[in-house]
Amino acid sequence: MPFFFFKARQLTVQMMQNPQILAALQERLDGLVETPTGYIESLPRVVKRRVNALKNLQVKCAQIEAKFYEEVHDLERKYAVLYQPLFDKRFEIINAIYEPTEEECEWKPDEEDEISEELKEKAKIEDEKKDEEKEDPKGIPEFWLTVFKNVDLLSDMVQEHDEPILKHLKDIKVKFSDAGQPMSFVLEFHFEPNEYFTNEVLTKTYRMRSEPDDSDPFSFDGPEIMGCTGCQIDWKKGKNVTLKTIKKKQKHKGRGTVRTVTKTVSNDSFFNFFAPPEVPESGDLDDDAEAILAADFEIGHFLRERIIPRSVLYFTGEAIEDDDDDYDEEGEEADEVMFTK
Repeated sequence: MPFFFFKARQLTVQMMQNPQILAALQERLDGLVETPTGYIESLPRVVKRRVNALKNLQVKCAQIEAKFYEEVHDLERKYAVLYQPLFDKRFEIINAIYEPTEEECEWKPDEEDEISEELKEKAKIEDEKKDEEKEDPKGIPEFWLTVFKNVDLLSDMVQEHDEPILKHLKDIKVKFSDAGQPMSFVLEFHFEPNEYFTNEVLTKTYRMRSEPDDSDPFSFDGPEIMGCTGCQIDWKKGKNVTLKTIKKKQKHKGRGTVRTVTKTVSNDSFFNFFAPPEVPESGDLDDDAEAILAADFEIGHFLRERIIPRSVLYFTGEAIEDDDDDYDEEGEEADEVMFTK
């Protein structure tokens, strides 16, 4: 080791053992943490004026970005019309209204998934044997229930008592607000006749806003959901899974007698999704309601952006693998950043 390097290192060690030097360094670090804009505050007035001019430009950028997202919403509405015939056919296949042709059922796997003709023929024979042993199912049974159970965000909402009801779910659609109307979208859940409720369609409406907040324009990061409205479910007698009856024993303080009291309380259920907390005019919510709405908005966006357009890939699990790959890549990138010096 060169002598000068050794001396420098020795000097550094001695400095770091000096309480006065350590205190000065700590004070300096605290100052940096507590006053991140210290440099800005130290600038001459004329420079601060120019910075203010840049901030005004940034506000105008946010206003342009808001218009951009409004036009994106218009494009979504336009292309929803083009997607609808495909979604209609998907609905017909799932619900045994339309039987796809041999050509429509032909699917060529990716190159890495290709197998020999001999193995294909063997698999085909085995599938035919299985089909002979089973009753001929109609359409694709339990399609949407399977999608829900495959996605963690949705499966956490689905309770065991919800599953028999969700087997009757025929379709999920998204409808966008008309041109010139405030930004919003409606999720429609279409059910076949069932023993649980009389509604054919359950709806959830999300109201959106795409404009910077005057009090904090720099926080604008695209459209935000301002509120949502569910719908009334017309439950048949004794079939409301969002409520449960509990029995509690109460002891009389004076006589010591015991009586059993029956009480109806709320029950965990996917169908609570259609009864979100109401946002008061003041906009103030308690922590629980705020957490419920935040999760609700995330679910609404996920259904609209991912589940409805790509439902078959969540049914098969392929989209879930893609989502996991996305997270893995982000994790790897984060690791690289952490360990790069």
